[in-house]
Amino acid sequence: MALRRIALSDFVIVRSLELDLHAGFTVLTGETGAGKSILIDALQLVLGARADSGVIREGAQRTDVCAEFDGGTIALAAWLDEEGFPRDDTLLLRRTVDVQGKSRAWINGIPATAAQMRAVGEHLLDIHGQHAWQSLTRPDAVRGLLDAYAGAQVQPLAALWTSWRDAQQALTHARAAQDTLQQERERLQWQIGEVDKLAPRDGEWEELNAEHARLSNAQSLLDNAQAALSVLEDEDAGGALRALAQAQHLLQDYEHVDASFRTMNEVLTSCIAQAGDVAHSLQSYLRHAEPDPDRLQQLDARVSQWMQLARRYKRTPPELPALLQDWKDTLQRLDSATDLAALQAAEQTHGAAYQKAARALSQKRAKAAPQLAQAITRAMQGLGMAGGRFEVQLDKAEPGPHGIDQVAFLVSSHPGMTPRPIGKVASGGELSRMALAISVTTSELGEAPTLIFDEVDSGVGGAVAETVGRLMQQLGTARQVLAVTHLPQVAACADHHLVVAKHKHAEGTTSSVAAANEEARVAEIARMLGGERLSPTTLAHAREMLQGAAKPTP
Repeated sequence: MALRRIALSDFVIVRSLELDLHAGFTVLTGETGAGKSILIDALQLVLGARADSGVIREGAQRTDVCAEFDGGTIALAAWLDEEGFPRDDTLLLRRTVDVQGKSRAWINGIPATAAQMRAVGEHLLDIHGQHAWQSLTRPDAVRGLLDAYAGAQVQPLAALWTSWRDAQQALTHARAAQDTLQQERERLQWQIGEVDKLAPRDGEWEELNAEHARLSNAQSLLDNAQAALSVLEDEDAGGALRALAQAQHLLQDYEHVDASFRTMNEVLTSCIAQAGDVAHSLQSYLRHAEPDPDRLQQLDARVSQWMQLARRYKRTPPELPALLQDWKDTLQRLDSATDLAALQAAEQTHGAAYQKAARALSQKRAKAAPQLAQAITRAMQGLGMAGGRFEVQLDKAEPGPHGIDQVAFLVSSHPGMTPRPIGKVASGGELSRMALAISVTTSELGEAPTLIFDEVDSGVGGAVAETVGRLMQQLGTARQVLAVTHLPQVAACADHHLVVAKHKHAEGTTSSVAAANEEARVAEIARMLGGERLSPTTLAHAREMLQGAAKPTP
């Protein structure tokens, strides 16, 4: 999947730009300050770089960047399916940033996050910056280069390291807290033992209160039941049931005369039946209910226990069952935390898993280190460092998320020199060439179909510059290569040449990009050779360079 088209609107000093790109090796050249790196910056923005309103052209409200790629890889197709983005013959990425710094992004017309834009970018572009040499002195960057060359995945090891460290911390904490934990366990055990004697059940407090109220008023209940029964059934006193029956009889005699009597009679019949049921229930209640002072005494004692424990632990009585269960759960957790044998076993298991994975990673690094060193040494020979030697040194290090190895790059610039740390023996120019050698070597390994070199040839010139151009030309046979350069030797080796120009207007300064072909390209190479004044000599030299750099016909 190669970059085929990029469109910018109000980006830095570009008002509007639509540029078609092609396969092979393409260079971008132009005067200092013309904005040769603007396209690189725009691509980084559309691929998830931090949004900053400072990239908006002065006077505009927002910037809009679109990049179109064609083709596709299996890995990218799988990623698009997993993230829910539609697949097509082309991949269209778009990102906007407004003056408030608000950013929006789309993948094939579907809104996307900056993280998703960065993730898709890993499948599309590999950018080598002009300050790549600075990373050669950083241990993390050096280790990352070796791991990438070895095809080693560090993330699983980092996860094992985290698990091992957590197990170590748990064991250390448990050992240090043994006395405190034991005191807490004893306190909980005493409290649980005290409340367990009561053995409170959920809902029991409500049951106790109901039964206690009933037994406390047992005699009153009996007296009132007897009185109610007498009112219903006492014939001498004119009981209610007898009175209801008399009323029913009187209505019944004349219900054939007035239909309303029949209705009222039916109501009385129902009342008599219900009153009779109540009387029957009262008789049964009086036969079975009686005061139970022993049971009432038991209830008094249990209610008192509930009240005492609730006051002691500053809870309401209904909360006691839940409180007891919470103590038991806490005690169980403490018992687990104080199980040093289990914690030690877990620490040893996680440690063994980490060590096994770390040793496997070390073996991969040890196998890849001489291969990487040999490849970079070969690249150095054509970059003005003939006879120089590159080495990858592996030393043992304290275990960590990245393994048990310390990785360092050593270099000798001249034959017979003992390789020493790269930052101590290499000059600025040599560091740039070393970074370029590493960039070229490692770029051959990546899967990104488009490689971008942003002035990585800084600090080189002469025959070395021509070698750099040839290297990039060679890379362009298999992948799309874009390079921002100030070297005519590199520009002459390109398959396609884009010239960046700056224009001053009354409204401000703008930048444009245009393809340079034939005579326009000769003029640009001549400018790069001799400055703005083009002489017949520089033009002839430019033509000679272009002819000499042309790919041989197969």
